[in-house]
Amino acid sequence: MKNIFLTAFFVVSVSLMAQQPNPPGQLKDGEKPVNEAYLFAHMMHGDYGELYYTVSLDGLHWKQLNKGKRVFENYHGHPDIVKGHDGRYYIVGNQDDGAPDINIWASADLITWTKHSVFTPDLKKTPNYSPLQRIGAPKLFYDDASKQYVMTWHTPHLPGTKEDPERYWASQRTLYVTSKDLKTFSETPNRLLEWDMGTIDVLIRKEEGKYWTIIKDETYPTLDWVTGKTIRIASSDKLLGPYDNLSDPISPNFREAPMLIPSPNNKAWYLYYEQYPGVSYGLSVAGQLKGPWYQISGYTFFSDWDKYTMPAKVRHGCMITISKQEYDQLIQKFGISE
Repeated sequence: MKNIFLTAFFVVSVSLMAQQPNPPGQLKDGEKPVNEAYLFAHMMHGDYGELYYTVSLDGLHWKQLNKGKRVFENYHGHPDIVKGHDGRYYIVGNQDDGAPDINIWASADLITWTKHSVFTPDLKKTPNYSPLQRIGAPKLFYDDASKQYVMTWHTPHLPGTKEDPERYWASQRTLYVTSKDLKTFSETPNRLLEWDMGTIDVLIRKEEGKYWTIIKDETYPTLDWVTGKTIRIASSDKLLGPYDNLSDPISPNFREAPMLIPSPNNKAWYLYYEQYPGVSYGLSVAGQLKGPWYQISGYTFFSDWDKYTMPAKVRHGCMITISKQEYDQLIQKFGISE
């Protein structure tokens, strides 16, 4: 009996020791949220490039909609959604990286999407760059100050070889065009970042009085390039740069597809990123975008350790803040998995 008691005491003690402080940014009792709810638009492992929805009220605990089924059959791509100049939402995608066209749909409610435009960038017009015909993961940012959109994507300039397949990825550079309405676009794609390093999955945000770009450093990690395959962040006083103060890694190696959301009380930043290929999601947290950033434990499916939870097999996409009314409408339309 004594041994049984000691064993039980040890298990309980270890369990209590495993408990960690809750992430910052959550609401205190009676506090009203600045950011009421969140939408994660994403693809799934085993159904890459299709559109699924997962939602949250606290930015940490996520539940899938529509019984884990697709929410819009016509969409294909790496989902990225922005709220635009007219109050509507816009989602951007492409059929695959080798397709020449970028497709854009619009929605007033995140439920019904209609085709808005198709844009075919002339990659060969990019100054001082000799690109391959590839358009990777197009993304949208709407700059309220200049009343224009910036659409970014990554394009390589070197094919991979049997001896060096990674040079294809290291040659990725981030290109952009601008638009006032996502129907007509600037004629010439330009490079957003002048760094001599591979960059993909680039986000632009305007927060804390600056413009920020969150990137995946796409050069393979080696002893002379230890930052490879990590998420990093840089800032600029101007929308189109130059971006500088490039940070050290704010994620481990072999992470991609960063997604940034403010916490419910708007006092912390949550940065999610995928450990590919679809192994898990990581979360780093900071009080300000320049850092310091630190990792939160979660997505382990062990309740003692999980400070954030997500459905299994979610792959990358985008996260945005939505209103509680929009959250309720999505649940009413699609249903939520408890």
